[in-house]
Amino acid sequence: MEKSNFAFGRMNFILLGVGMIIVIIGFILMGGSSSTEEAYNPDIFSVQRIKVAPVVCLLGFVSMIYAVVHKSKDGEEAR
Repeated sequence: MEKSNFAFGRMNFILLGVGMIIVIIGFILMGGSSSTEEAYNPDIFSVQRIKVAPVVCLLGFVSMIYAVVHKSKDGEEAR
């Protein structure tokens, strides 16, 4: 199968992979222990979980959208 038949080039797949890794890192930052009925855990309202992790996930999703709409150069497709 010729490479010209593929919708995405090599760079598109690399950018998609990087975006997916950024999203996974954001979800890992959101994780942690939760509060129970017996004990209250104030870490559920930490800055990392409330502000940093959603921004990291958003940046990951935006970078994945960019990877989809990124137009590869003609020389890149020949590889």
